[in-house]
Amino acid sequence: MAFPQEFINMLSGILPEGERAALVSALQTEPQVSIRTNPRVPGAVDMALESLECKSDGNVPWASNAVYLDHRPQFTMDPLLHCGTYYVQEASSMFLERAVRKCVNGPVRALDLCAAPGGKSTLLASVLPEGSLLVSNEIQRSRAQILAENMTKWGSPNVVVTCNTPAQIGASSMVFDLIAVDAPCSGEGMFRKDAQAVSDWSTENVQMCAARQRQILEEIWPALAPGGFLIYSTCTFNRHEDEDNVVWMTERFGAEPVAVETLPDWNICGSLTEADIPVYHFMQHRTRGEGFFLALLRKPGDSMPQRSRAFKPNVQFGQDWLDGAYTCYQKGDMIHALPESLAWDMVTADRELYTLVCGIGLARLKGRDWIPAHGLAMSHALKSDAFCRVELSRQQALAYLHCEAIQLSDAPRGMVLLTYRNRPLGFAKNLGNRANNMYPAEWRIRTALNQLPNRP
Repeated sequence: MAFPQEFINMLSGILPEGERAALVSALQTEPQVSIRTNPRVPGAVDMALESLECKSDGNVPWASNAVYLDHRPQFTMDPLLHCGTYYVQEASSMFLERAVRKCVNGPVRALDLCAAPGGKSTLLASVLPEGSLLVSNEIQRSRAQILAENMTKWGSPNVVVTCNTPAQIGASSMVFDLIAVDAPCSGEGMFRKDAQAVSDWSTENVQMCAARQRQILEEIWPALAPGGFLIYSTCTFNRHEDEDNVVWMTERFGAEPVAVETLPDWNICGSLTEADIPVYHFMQHRTRGEGFFLALLRKPGDSMPQRSRAFKPNVQFGQDWLDGAYTCYQKGDMIHALPESLAWDMVTADRELYTLVCGIGLARLKGRDWIPAHGLAMSHALKSDAFCRVELSRQQALAYLHCEAIQLSDAPRGMVLLTYRNRPLGFAKNLGNRANNMYPAEWRIRTALNQLPNRP
């Protein structure tokens, strides 16, 4: 792969000649493959490796529940992916966990500003303490739909998915203790995974990205509480989008850079410029992952505890389906179940922002009947005995995910929860001679099933 000469020149300005040559060489190699499993699923790592027919190639050292794989399988054809058992995530970006654990020691209100497709949001949902609220936002509607799908599959009930601009969130009444900004960037760190990123790269694009990143930070800064933390990340190497923007935040907002603990054998680089600030560069010739940059910053001021107001439910429905204390909230033809302690904040987000997911999608009105929603099937709050469970084979599971008609001859009539390896896949309404497939049609697997190997 040929890289733009200006990119090589840029690397010469931040890396010694030997390191530059090693990085360019590493950018020609195959990317690492890694997954991060859902901590709410017992035995998820072994289950995923077996289902994928992969072997572990070692743990991702800076992340929990994460492993490298010995090859890249056909992930889409594994039902466990659609069950939210694991997420396919680039290993370097999992370093976000270390930053979160550095600055969070109790329940927080957190915002993942540029969240699609969901890697960092599913990670945040896994590592934030119990009682935390996570708002996952994506500005582009099509990508926000993908984010909503992935967050629903992950099953966390304390999540709101929104589709808003940073300015809209910054102007709302929502205030967050933690904001993650994985900023749109020139994508240098993804060159070996994305040939288009190479084609699109230019010094002009780098400058445009750096300016857009500063605009995003300017617009979202009011939504960060005094004493709160902002995690800034990119998948670039250049100083304009990385160190220079961190220095800009210290000068513009008085932001205070905070060090994150690392180990020497992780081979993470510090600042590549004269700026003496704690920042973290992942480079392919040093670390097992793609190019990534992260900085943790604190907003000046004393943090003040945020107190949620009580929210009076506007509907009573489905409480016997759920484990835990939930408040039901109806909006249009949908009933949502919200953790009681977070209900006011979640309804506030739903009223002030454009939401795609708000807590647990509990039930949807169809005709005169309330039908259990797919979000309920995927939620970790679903009681294990709320519905009759029907275990599917791999081929049956793939047919269901393909939105095909399925036969459930031994199952009782009515609403049933379909599972694969005891992990919920979704609902079906068994009519006896056939079962209505209730999997969301827009999420269906589009690969023809007759192209798949015949596996049990």
